[in-house]
Amino acid sequence: MPFLKLKRNLRDLAELYGCELSLQGVEEHRKVSGLELSCSTCFKAARISAILMDDGFELDKMHDIEWHKSFVPLVGRILRIEKVAEEILDQDLPDGSCWTLDSFTKAFVSKLKSVAGEIYGLKSIAAYRSGLEINTNVTNQDAEEGLGQVLLARKPVRIANKNLIDYIFLQSLDVAQSYDLPMQIHTGFGDKDLDMRLANPLHLRSVFEDKRYSKSRIVLLHASYPFSREASYLASVYPQVYLDFGLAIPKLSVHGMISSLKELLELAPINKVMFSTDGCIFPETFYLGAKKSREVVFSVLRDSCLDGDLTVPEAVEAAKGILARNSIHFYKINLANSVISSDNNLQLNVIDDDLETDVSFIRIMWVDNSGQHRCRAVPRKRFNDFVSKNGVGLAFATMGMTSFLDGPAAGSGLGAVGETRLTPDLSTKRRIPWSKEDEMVLGDLNVKPGQAWEYCPRDALRRVSKILKDEFNLVMNAGFENEFFLLKSITREGKEEWIPFDSSPYCSSSAFDAATPVLREVASALHSMGIPVEQLHAEAGKGQFELVLGHTICTKSADNLVYTRETVRAIARKHGLLATFIPKYKLDDLGSGCHVHLSLWQNGKNVFMASDGSSKYGISTLGKEFMAGVLYHLPSILPFVAPLPSSYDRLQPNTWSGAYLFWGNENKEAPLRATSPPGTPGGLTSNFEVKSFDGSANPYLGLAAIISAGIDGLRRHLSLPEPVDTDPNPENLQRLPISLSESLEALHKADFLEEFIGDKLLTCIKAIRKAEIDHYSENKEAYKQLIHRY
Repeated sequence: MPFLKLKRNLRDLAELYGCELSLQGVEEHRKVSGLELSCSTCFKAARISAILMDDGFELDKMHDIEWHKSFVPLVGRILRIEKVAEEILDQDLPDGSCWTLDSFTKAFVSKLKSVAGEIYGLKSIAAYRSGLEINTNVTNQDAEEGLGQVLLARKPVRIANKNLIDYIFLQSLDVAQSYDLPMQIHTGFGDKDLDMRLANPLHLRSVFEDKRYSKSRIVLLHASYPFSREASYLASVYPQVYLDFGLAIPKLSVHGMISSLKELLELAPINKVMFSTDGCIFPETFYLGAKKSREVVFSVLRDSCLDGDLTVPEAVEAAKGILARNSIHFYKINLANSVISSDNNLQLNVIDDDLETDVSFIRIMWVDNSGQHRCRAVPRKRFNDFVSKNGVGLAFATMGMTSFLDGPAAGSGLGAVGETRLTPDLSTKRRIPWSKEDEMVLGDLNVKPGQAWEYCPRDALRRVSKILKDEFNLVMNAGFENEFFLLKSITREGKEEWIPFDSSPYCSSSAFDAATPVLREVASALHSMGIPVEQLHAEAGKGQFELVLGHTICTKSADNLVYTRETVRAIARKHGLLATFIPKYKLDDLGSGCHVHLSLWQNGKNVFMASDGSSKYGISTLGKEFMAGVLYHLPSILPFVAPLPSSYDRLQPNTWSGAYLFWGNENKEAPLRATSPPGTPGGLTSNFEVKSFDGSANPYLGLAAIISAGIDGLRRHLSLPEPVDTDPNPENLQRLPISLSESLEALHKADFLEEFIGDKLLTCIKAIRKAEIDHYSENKEAYKQLIHRY
C-alpha cells in the first residue's frame, strides 16, 4: 500500500473504531469485534445504499450476495465476462468432443442471456489480458485459432489470446446492448500484470465508432488513471461512454484524487461521472472509498463555485448526481423499497442543509383513470427525509375523477372516504429541464409501502406484463408517436381564443422553422432525461406536429410518454404557446393520435418478426396470435385507448386513423398496421401499429388492455384474418364503434378483462366513461375546454 495512503487510512479507521492509531490497533479491534460487527460499523458509516459486486473475484473464503444484504439495502451482481468464458472452457462437453468456436459461442451467449434479467451489468478486464485495442473486425477464423491455442494449455483455463479476448468482448457487448445492460471496462492502472500502455481508453475508439454498438452503455472504470483527461474527452464526444472514479479514490494521494476528478470533469458532462468505492474483501475499503469520495467531490465542486463555474445550488445538485443519481439511472437501480433512500445517503458531511437557501421541489406525478396528469409537489428536504420512503396521502376520489370535473364519477366505487399512498418510484426521478432547480418522479399508488392499491394504473401494466412473461416468456416493447397542436392565444371581441400558431401543410419546412425554438428545446430536454427522439415533423393539421419516440420495454415506454407530454406542454407554455394532445381540437380539422408500435421480445430477440421470409406476412406464429387477439378485442378495449367522446370524432374514414375493423400491411387506413421500417430484413415485419390510441389515454391502462387482448389471442391460438391492403370498402368491413357509448357497450360484453385489469379498477373505468358520455352529450361545446386538460 502506498505510504501516504496507509497513513491516511490508519487515521480514518482509528477514528472510526475508536482504537489506537496503529496498524496493530486496527487489526486488534477487528479481531475482537468480529466480521459482522466490523461490517455493520463500516457500512453504516459509509451510508451506501447499493453494492454491485463483481463476481469474478476468487478468494479462499467468500460470503454470497444474500449475506451482504443484511448490511446494505440493495446488492446486485456484475458479471465478469472473461471469468464466464473460462468457466465454460474448463468444463467438458457432454459428448466428449472438443470445444469449437460455434459450440463455445452458443454456450457463452446462452449463459449471458440466461442471467441477463438477474444482473446489473457486464464487466471486461481485457486490459489485463491483451489490452484495450479491440479489433472490431476480428474474424471467426482468428477467434477459432485463438481458442485452439487456449485449449492447448492446461486447465484451469486462462484466456490471454488477443483474438479470442476481442471476440468474447464483442459477443458480450452485443448481448449487453440487446438487453440494455451496461458494460464496465477496466481502464488505466491496476496490478503489476497489467501493461499500462495498453490500458489507455483511447484504444477503445474503434468500438465507440462502430455503429453496431452505438446504443450500448459503457463505463470506463478507475478514472482511467493516469489517462483521466483522455477518458473525459471520450465521454464528451461519445454518448455511450460514462466514467467511474472508484479505485483512483481512495488509492491516490489527496492531490492525486482531486486532480483526477477535476480532469474527468474538464470535458465530461456531470451526469456521466459516477462514484464507486471499488471496495472489496475488507469492509473498511467500502467505508474509506465512500468517505474520501464525499470529501474529494466536495473539494472539487467547492473550487468550481469559487471559480464561478457553478453556483452553490448547482454544485449541491452535481454532488447528488455524482454520488448516487447518475449510477441509479445508469444501472437502472430501483431503491423504492429500500430502507434507505438514495438522497439520504448523498449528503456531503461538510454541507449543511442551512446552506441550501433555494426552495426546490420534487413533483410526484401520476396519471388518473381519465388520462389526466396530476402531481403533488414536496420540498426537497421533506422528500428526502420522509416522502421518498413513505409517500404522500391521496384521497381515493382522485382516481375516480373525470375530464370535466375534479370529483369522482358516480358508480366508480371511489368517494370522500379513504386515502391511498402516492409513493415515488425513485428509479424514475429526473431533473426538470425547464425548471432545473426542481425534479419530478413518477408515483405508484399503494395501500402501504410495497403493497399496490388495486386502482393503480402503473401496477396494472406491471401485473399484465408479468402474466405475459410468466406464461409465454415474452416482453412487449412499445414506441409512441405523439401528435399535438401548438396554439397561440388571441383576443376576439373581448374573449380569449386559442388558434393554431401556424397553417403550413404536412411536413412543411416552414412549419418546422416556425416551431424550431420549441421543438429543439423539447428534443434537448428529452435527451437530458434519457428519452430518445427518433423523428419530428409537421403533421397535416394546422399547427400540428408529430414527435416519435424510440421503442423500449412497455413499462418504461409508458413512463417516457408521460414525461414527453409534460415536456412538450411545459416548453410550449414557456414560449407563450399552448400544446394540446386532445384527440380532436376542432371538428373541421384532423385529429391527434398517439399511435403506438408494438413488438414481442424473447431473450433479447424480436420474436414478433418471423425467423425467415417463409412465414406468411413475415410475422411469427406468436406475433400473429397476439395481434389476432388485439384485433378481435379492439372494439372492447377502445375505452382504454380512446377514452373520450371526442376520440371518436377522430376515428373517421379516410383520415388515416383506422375506422374499420381490419389489419393491413403498411395500410395507413388500418387500425392495426403491420410495418417494416427501414433496416428490417426483406419480407419480414418487425412490429405492428395500433392507430386507435390517442393522447387522452392513460398509457399504462391502454398498454395493459392491449397486452390483455394479446394474451387472450395467444391462449386461444386465434388466427389472424387476411389483411386488407387496399382502401377499405365499407360494404365488406365491420365499422369500429362510432362513439364512446358503442365502445363502452362492447366493453360491458367483454368478460376477459376482469382477470387482467381487476374488477374494482374495471368498474371505476366504466363509471368514468359513462360520466363522460352523459356530460358531453348534454354539453356540446364542452369539448373545447379539454385543450387545457390534455
